[in-house]
This record gives sequence, structure tokens and C-alpha cells, in this order.
Amino acid sequence: MTYRIRNLVVAIGLALVAMLVTLLYVTNYKRSVQHSNASVQVYVAAHDSPAGVAGADLVKQHDLKVETVQRRDVVPGAISAPDQIDNLVLATPIFAGEQVTMRRFTDVAAQGIRAQLKGTMRAVQVSGDPNQLLSGTLHAGDHVDLVANLRLAANSAVNATRIVLRDLTVLTGPEDSTVAKVSPGGTTSVILAVTDTQVQRLFFVLKNADWTLELRPVVDASDSSERIETLDSILKEGVR
Repeated sequence: MTYRIRNLVVAIGLALVAMLVTLLYVTNYKRSVQHSNASVQVYVAAHDSPAGVAGADLVKQHDLKVETVQRRDVVPGAISAPDQIDNLVLATPIFAGEQVTMRRFTDVAAQGIRAQLKGTMRAVQVSGDPNQLLSGTLHAGDHVDLVANLRLAANSAVNATRIVLRDLTVLTGPEDSTVAKVSPGGTTSVILAVTDTQVQRLFFVLKNADWTLELRPVVDASDSSERIETLDSILKEGVR
């Protein structure tokens, strides 16, 4: 093989390699363009929602809707299924038509008590002795009833006892050192979730009656019919 023929063969070989590389590049580019142009479904906000709304509520109230966009238009972090935000809460507002992304949400626990309040719900700190507040037993997330012993009239020795409020959520238990602190007098405190009207009954009992909290079952809790106990009803109960 002469020097000229060898150079010609090398040149042809290099040309073929360059052509193959170019062909591969063009093919991959076409695939990339086709992939980015493919239609995908995303979740967008049906209307404006403020910070603090639970992700589960957005799903339940149909505040999200599905739209089809090209893949290249999908916002980074966009959710692919509603259950991804079930246990999260909006950290910042979302606006109608905006793609819903994980970046807008945070863990409920990270928001503290405020994230657990919505609508007519309020948080009230209740102070009492360890027995009243079930110290050592009660924890955040538990549910309790409020039992009160009320004087029927001023300067009267006649009292009546009944369950005044039922199924109150404990937001902070007596063992949470960040909020509930035991005072030198032996009292401690809890934070309860009540409605804006329940708080009136709660405050009345705290100021005018003997009271205690009672822990409700974690599973399948139920309530008996309402009743009022007095000295007369207790003495006559079961007696012919």
C-alpha cells in the first residue's frame, strides 16, 4: 500500500467516523426534542389558597385540577399525585392556574400549633394541677372531655356535675417543656383546640367550677347520652 493510498483510507475512515457521530447527535437531539414536546399531566391550583391550608384539604375540597402541558413546561418539583401532599401544609400561598409544587409545602409539625388551626378553631392554654391535666398520660394529639362540678346558685351547697365539652384535641400536652411548665405551686398547663364558641363554656368552667379532663379512647370512641348528676340523682341511682 503506497503512502497516498494509506492517507486516503485514513481520510475516508475519519469521514465515516465524523458522519456516524453527527448522525448519533442528530438522532439524540430529535429524541430529546420529541421527549420535551410530549404531553404530560400536571396539577394546578383551581383558585387562590392562602398559606396554612393543609394539603389534604386542598385535595378534599377539589382545589387542585389536572391540566395537560408539554414536558418542557413542567415546573421543577411539580407534584405527580395528590397523595404526595396529604401530610403537608402550604408554607406560602398558591394562585389560580399555578402548577402545584412540593416547594410550596412544609411538614405540618414544622408549622407548630398554628398549622393545626383553621376556620372557627382556636387554641387555649389551660392551667391546672397534674391530676386535672392527666400529667404523665396526656400527650399532643390525644382527645379529651371536660368534666365540671358546678354550684347551682351563689352561696349554695347544691352542686351538679356533667360533661361540659367533648372530644377536644390536645395540641400540647403537660409534658411538653417548650410550652407547658410546672410552676412552683405545682400547676402545669396544656393547650387545647376549641371552637370560638366552646371557649366561652370552657372559660366559664375554669373560673366557676371544679373540673378535670378525661382521656378518650384512641380507637372507636363513642359517647353515652347526656346526663346531669346531683346529690339527689346519685343517692337514688339503683334504689327502688
